[in-house]
Amino acid sequence: MQTPQPSPQPLGTGLAKVALRDQVTTARHRLSPAEIGRSARAVAARLMATEEVRRAAGVAAYVGVGSEPGTGPLLAALHEAGTRVLLPVLLPDGDLDWAVHTGDDGLVRARYGLLEPAGPRLGVEAVATPDVVLVPGLAVSGRGLRLGRGGGSYDRALARVPVGTFTCVLLHDGELDRDVPAEPHDRAVTAAVTPSTLVRF
Repeated sequence: MQTPQPSPQPLGTGLAKVALRDQVTTARHRLSPAEIGRSARAVAARLMATEEVRRAAGVAAYVGVGSEPGTGPLLAALHEAGTRVLLPVLLPDGDLDWAVHTGDDGLVRARYGLLEPAGPRLGVEAVATPDVVLVPGLAVSGRGLRLGRGGGSYDRALARVPVGTFTCVLLHDGELDRDVPAEPHDRAVTAAVTPSTLVRF
């Protein structure tokens, strides 16, 4: 039986995503630790000033690593506010389980240099329960289409989030309003935040 060949459009879209990922990743690698630290504090301040995050009883977030926008100040601010924070745990199949964030002491090293919570797993559907879902990304289009790293973990997670939930991607300046190619499995976010601004889609 002959293997079906992919159509030219998805192939072109995939190659365009790879090119944009390479471009953004290269720019991120030029950022100094000091710049990443300043960005983390600015992003935290912007998010904590939004009504959605201020009023949230629960927030799904993540631990930024490497040249990603840092999330340390944000997680500390949420903890101080008494907000229940869920963090992802990467499963072998690329899906995301979730566990409660109990502080830096409760984080353990995981695959790909990630930091994950060591506490009890709540299941992949737990991402549907917080009032706010904050996700990583490399870029976002003017319509809220987010470019991830290509594993599809957050597309699966966002598919479980109820419509109307505040879903926001954390980015560096210069990563907004990019020409992000769309594929059927892609899930849009409702907002994006950078050190300089927060935009809603």
